[in-house]
Amino acid sequence: MNLVNYFNRVKRMTLGRLATLAIGTLLFTFSSVTMAETKAPLRIGYQKAAAALTLLKAHGSLEKRLKPLGIEVQWSEFAAGPQLLEGLNVGSIDFGYVGEAPPVFALAAGANFVYVAYELPTPEAEGILVPKDSPVKSVADLKGKKVAFNKGSDVHWLVVSALKKAGLNYTDIEPVYLAPADARAAFERGAVDAWAVWDPFNAATQKQVGARQLISATGIVNRHQFFLGARSYAEKNQDVLKIVLEEVSKEGQWIRTNTKEAAAQLSPIQGLPADIIETGLKHYAHIYKPIDEKVLDDQQKIADTFFELKLIPNKVNVRNAVLVTKP
Repeated sequence: MNLVNYFNRVKRMTLGRLATLAIGTLLFTFSSVTMAETKAPLRIGYQKAAAALTLLKAHGSLEKRLKPLGIEVQWSEFAAGPQLLEGLNVGSIDFGYVGEAPPVFALAAGANFVYVAYELPTPEAEGILVPKDSPVKSVADLKGKKVAFNKGSDVHWLVVSALKKAGLNYTDIEPVYLAPADARAAFERGAVDAWAVWDPFNAATQKQVGARQLISATGIVNRHQFFLGARSYAEKNQDVLKIVLEEVSKEGQWIRTNTKEAAAQLSPIQGLPADIIETGLKHYAHIYKPIDEKVLDDQQKIADTFFELKLIPNKVNVRNAVLVTKP
């Protein structure tokens, strides 16, 4: 091989290697950019009893809104608000819907979340039940009785407030802390004297077991429901949460105008007859609003009362959990 042919061959080999290297570099760069542009999923915690979020998941409308933005929606089911707040606290979800008391307990435990929005008051959606043949005729008659409820849930606040209105102290009853499924079993076998619970469990127990509602929350507590977000997520993704609330509000509007159909769709999900679910749905407002001073005052009252009763270990300033919105 002469020198000219040799150097031409080396030149061709060098150019080939350079081309391969260039292609590899471009592929790596493209891959890196693609990975950088991939957005974190939105992880939502929900309860089957929360109709708007449950139907939002079933209808898939939120996924359709967020797909063009490259955001996947992941759903996690929880038995009740306190358990959902625990998930928010440990970082397993970014967003969820709970009653008025769970956020107070969570703040006292050091959870780092923010209030995002609230539902208009729904006091008819919870109450205190007693067996149909119970001698208990008023809240005052609960003195010395066993009352079941989910600790840290919105009905915890109902029990505290109802006792106070009846002239009783929290220590005048024997609280039995049970989640809804276990509480109903205890209620049916007579292991507890009363049960404080929300819909659809409230309506279901009245219709299926013949339980008598001693009181509803009307005139006792406002019963607000809240959408909460992990602070780190909410502060960085306010545009995403705005879309979520828009879609939830659409579901709420659909439920209000199509209550019977909504109940029919929820029936196989919640495992209850549609007529029972429909009764419960009518007790909720399904209207959501931005956080305001009045609702924060109500939350602060709960926090102060729970601290006085030593139900939470330290004072809580609920306004520390307000999301500072972008201009």
